[in-house]
Parts: sequence; C-alpha cells; structure tokens
Amino acid sequence: MPAKKQDKVRVACPQCGNLQLEPASAYSTICKKCHAHFLVQEVRQPAAKVEATAKARQPPIEQKQVICFQCGTALDVPATAESTMCKRCSSHVDLRDYNITHAVSKNFRTHGRFVIEEKGYLFNTEVMVGAAIIKGKFLGKLNATRSLTIYSSADIKGSFTAGRLIIPEGNHFRWPEIKVGAAEIGGELVTNLRAEGTVLLKATARFFGDVEARGLVVESGAVVVGAMKIGSPA
Repeated sequence: MPAKKQDKVRVACPQCGNLQLEPASAYSTICKKCHAHFLVQEVRQPAAKVEATAKARQPPIEQKQVICFQCGTALDVPATAESTMCKRCSSHVDLRDYNITHAVSKNFRTHGRFVIEEKGYLFNTEVMVGAAIIKGKFLGKLNATRSLTIYSSADIKGSFTAGRLIIPEGNHFRWPEIKVGAAEIGGELVTNLRAEGTVLLKATARFFGDVEARGLVVESGAVVVGAMKIGSPA
C-alpha cells in the first residue's frame, strides 16, 4: 500500500523571498536558493493575523455618546451596553431601561429609556433619564435629556425639562408654561411653549397658547390658536 502523501504548503524565505513547498507539519527548513535556515511555522500566517483579519471584516460595533452624571465627561459606549464607568472620575453610569408599573419612591439616573405605565406611580423623586414616556402618575422633578413623551393618562405634579417634547396623535396635555429644546405635537397641547429649537405641529395637532421658538413647522390641517414669535431661541 503506497505511503500517504504529506500535505504541503508554500512558504517564503524571510531572507530572499524564495517560494518553496514544505510539509505543513514541518518545524524548520533550509532555503533552496540562499540556504538560509528559517522556521516554517513563523513565516506562515500567524493565528493572530487571521483573527485580526476576521475582526476587520466584521461590521463595526454601533456606538452612542452619553454624558457622565457626575463630572459631565462625554463617553462613547456600545449601543447595547447596560452600564459603563467614567474614564475621568471612575463613577458608575447607568444605561439600563426601566418600566414603572406600581408605586415607587426612588431617584433614578440612567441614559436608558424610562417608562411610567398607566398603573405606575413614581413619587417624591428626582429623575434624570435619556428618554421618558409618561402614561401614569409622576410627582417630583424630571429631566429627559433626549425626549419626553406624554400621554393623556399622565398625571404630572412637579417640574420637567426635555430635549424634545412629544405629544402623540390622539392624546392631550395641559400645562401653564413649558420650556424645552424642541417639540413635536401630534395631539392637543394647551400651554405657552418656549423652545430653543424647532416646534413641529403635525397635521393632527391642536395647539392653544403662545409659541416662542427658533423655528416653527405647521403641517396642513393643524389647528393653532395663539401668538407666535419665531426666529430667535427662547
């Protein structure tokens, strides 16, 4: 029975670059051109390079930027991360989402999504979150850095600020005066609204009150009753 033929690989001499075939299991060899001695396994593509090449072909991990609650440092973190540590002050930064479905008295600080359901009640609290959705009762101080969505069932007592106020279509909300970064109104809002950015009144919107904002977009069909001061930030 003939002997099994050994698998061979093509390797290049590190001295002169000569290509020659060597057994895949060989440890070392001699260059047939310049007679230099070299290690076969070292001139073959190392496993680390293979892994690096594979990683380079993978899609980049989606990132998002958050601000440290303690010192205000901007931090780049994976979009799916649930927490991180500040590279400057080493404090813990919460990135988790929360759903409040019953009575809770607790302070929250997270860059995640914060929802108070219709049967939820958060009281005697100070909350700083990324995006807030209020359907239930809230008593305290709320700061939503990205957006604050308010439904008709919301019962809010205290104060709130938001990067963007959202009143969804079919919902209504009444408040004496609101100061936000921007606003998107699809339902009914009764207030005097001050916005640093643009206020969007969608076709289904009904707005009653004064508006002071850098920009105003009113879709056809929207109802607007009040004085408008547009062109400079509030």
